[in-house]
Amino acid sequence: MRNHCGAKRPACGARTEEKKERMELLIQRIKDNLNEELIRITVSNPRKAEEIKKYSLRPVLVKETLVFQMESYTKTQVFHENLDKDGVVRKMKEILPGYKQVQIQGASGDLTALINKKGKAAVRIAGRNQGGQKLPDKERLRHNRQKKYILQEGIPVPFLQDLGVMTAEGKIIQSKYDKFRQINRFLEFIEDVLPHLREDRQITILDFGCGKSYLTFAVYYYLKELRGRNIRIIGLDLKKDVIKTCSRLARQYGYDALHFYEGSIEEFEGVEKVDMVITLHACDTATDYALYKAVRWKADVILSVPCCQHELNRQLSADKLRPVSRYGILKERFAAMATDALRADLLEAVGYETQILEFIDMEHTPKNLLIRGIKRGGGSEKKWREAEDFCEAFGLRPSLKALLETERGQKI
Repeated sequence: MRNHCGAKRPACGARTEEKKERMELLIQRIKDNLNEELIRITVSNPRKAEEIKKYSLRPVLVKETLVFQMESYTKTQVFHENLDKDGVVRKMKEILPGYKQVQIQGASGDLTALINKKGKAAVRIAGRNQGGQKLPDKERLRHNRQKKYILQEGIPVPFLQDLGVMTAEGKIIQSKYDKFRQINRFLEFIEDVLPHLREDRQITILDFGCGKSYLTFAVYYYLKELRGRNIRIIGLDLKKDVIKTCSRLARQYGYDALHFYEGSIEEFEGVEKVDMVITLHACDTATDYALYKAVRWKADVILSVPCCQHELNRQLSADKLRPVSRYGILKERFAAMATDALRADLLEAVGYETQILEFIDMEHTPKNLLIRGIKRGGGSEKKWREAEDFCEAFGLRPSLKALLETERGQKI
């Protein structure tokens, strides 16, 4: 058999062998780049409506051992897992046939592979010798070996010193290193949502249940001192002594646009417009009231880390759920997941694009999920019906749904 140019086409068996060889070559390319000089590997453009839209892989050090952190992106969530070199290779062999594009970014060059529907990979390699893109060796090594925090160790930050996280020389106190990581992780979320916050006027940020205000001070310092944004932040908590201490520190640092007040989430009415609502570890239905207030204020951004989801645990009732509900710990975990899933869907129903993201590693706290909402407008009747159906199936009456029903029919 000949093609249109008159040349012989390879036989079917030969074509299959060639396809296999090209895929094996791509796997070998990936394997060759699994070292500390790797910048990132991205697998994207799923061939079908896959649940996972994209995979992203980068090297990290865990207890001085080089592993590769794989992030799996669905439409609304990001999942993380750490793999060794052999684990990455096995994973790539499993997923590559279902995706159209692979990109490898290395210190010396980029590789892009396009995979057709027959599983054949066409590879293009681009060097980094021109255009100043190549990282210097030491800089590249730091990129892989040391996490680049927004607040960096070695640079003294007054509020971190007074809160017992950092010494006067800028060294992180060993017992507070997890807190330091948590603060920086949260600032990464703040950095991500900056494009959704206005720059032509002062923006108001409200932190419900601010507690000792590690993160409240960090957000103010980052946005006001480091980024020069025109902001005011209000911290709210029920503990009078905590509010007194935080107010004193804010005055001490000259943070004149940072204010703390004693009060409950449900009753607070001190502002007419809020641009971003933060609620971190507000217990049980306090999170629901915070989300409801955010919707009422038409906040552009919501960042919420829920805590102690007891409400639905008390309500769960369904015969089909008995294999779960007869075990207390499983019932508790199911109720927590159901609570946050409903919160995310209900926010979607009233005009927010929501994601549930990992806040910090599970080993540090089980309360590690963050609900992020970005105001889009329009709402979704489908999401509201899905939430109603879910509640009916398991006999649930979540507070957020009841609160939002009062807003239904109005333009949110």
